[in-house]
Amino acid sequence: MKKPIIFGLLLCCSLVSVAQGLVGTWNGKLAVGPQSLTIVLNIGEGGCTLDSPDQGVKGIPCETVYLSQDSVNVKISSLGAVYAARLVDGRLGGLFTQMGYSFRLVLEPGEVKPDRPQTPRPPYGYETREVTFDNVDAGVSLSGTLSLPAGYGSGTPVVLMVTGSGLQNRDEEIFDHRPFAVIADYLARNGIASLRYDDRGFGKSTGDASQATTADFYGDAEAGITYLKNLGSFGKVGVIGHSEGGMIAFGLAAKGDVDFAISLASPAMRGDSLLAEQNRALLAASGIPSPYIDNYLAAFVDVLRQRLVPHDPAKDARVVVDSIVAAKGCTLPKEAVENLVAVLAESNKWLDYYISYNPQADIRSAQCPVMAVGGSKDMQVAPGNIEIIRSLLPQNEHNMVKIYDGLNHLFQHCTTGSVTEYNSIAETISPEVLSDVARWIVSVGQR
Repeated sequence: MKKPIIFGLLLCCSLVSVAQGLVGTWNGKLAVGPQSLTIVLNIGEGGCTLDSPDQGVKGIPCETVYLSQDSVNVKISSLGAVYAARLVDGRLGGLFTQMGYSFRLVLEPGEVKPDRPQTPRPPYGYETREVTFDNVDAGVSLSGTLSLPAGYGSGTPVVLMVTGSGLQNRDEEIFDHRPFAVIADYLARNGIASLRYDDRGFGKSTGDASQATTADFYGDAEAGITYLKNLGSFGKVGVIGHSEGGMIAFGLAAKGDVDFAISLASPAMRGDSLLAEQNRALLAASGIPSPYIDNYLAAFVDVLRQRLVPHDPAKDARVVVDSIVAAKGCTLPKEAVENLVAVLAESNKWLDYYISYNPQADIRSAQCPVMAVGGSKDMQVAPGNIEIIRSLLPQNEHNMVKIYDGLNHLFQHCTTGSVTEYNSIAETISPEVLSDVARWIVSVGQR
């Protein structure tokens, strides 16, 4: 799960004119409560853009109030924000002001070049093949990469890799990290084959994902398992799923489609409860006071559930939200109410399915060995979900359930576990997790 639904600070702006003295790329850190966000301002000859790499936002078109050889004043109308700065000693120093709050923001010249030492680079020492497989029922063709270890044969285990929520490419690329490429590389170097693929309607895969739900993505994964089995080139066939992909892995395990299943940071509770828990952790990490969080989430859960109720055409989303907030006796700032209105008004088939979906029946019905792991600092799928999985899994001497100390949702060693840390961490995935995954697959693949 890479895209949490959360009310908070989003950064974008509009800038149209340019002064030659400030042309170039500027970057710095914006302190927001206990967190800091990397901000990048790109000033070019034909206009400007703003990036927030820590939030995965790039290339936002901008508009300016004032721009000279040594000063800039950027108005962010959609957020009621302004950034005003002056060039002093080679740096842009000024204030980012939003909704009455001002934050010091200093930008230095230069690009932000993230260090990603684990990203595999050729020569790989193993074979890779570009392949496609079809979900015939959905009319979707999935494009992916089959990684084959040296000397692979009929006894070689193979895994299908299933991404988390939000459309992603076969590498599950996020914040310049490529976790599935790193996992596939490690597995291939340890005698395990893998297939990773672009989500439907993304990358080289076909199909319309705009109306797709977790059930549809499950169908795509099921087609991938069938493809691997039909190749007849491997031994045991398993699945690795991250976050939402972990729920899909449990579905395949419950149906008996796979010989083993690996769940990486998978939710183990109904979707509306998971989203509320996720928002609580992220808002608390942003320094929001507990009473405000309690009020917001009380209304948030009701708004989510209201999505599943047929709406009275005479009432718009704002009327419904106002009635929920009033019924809860909540006092919320305008921006929080606006966020709730957006959550209710948005047409999102995936969200409607996810809100009401509970993976626990599939977890209880797993017909194969399961490895279920999470990080102690995961703010998107709290480690308590792993304990729920532990309590629900059928007894199997080959099961492995573990919470790794100090790791986040991406299984990076981290400080807070906040989403805004993902980009600043060089590590893509903990070597200990990689080692455990490979050893566990070998152990169950030889049974």
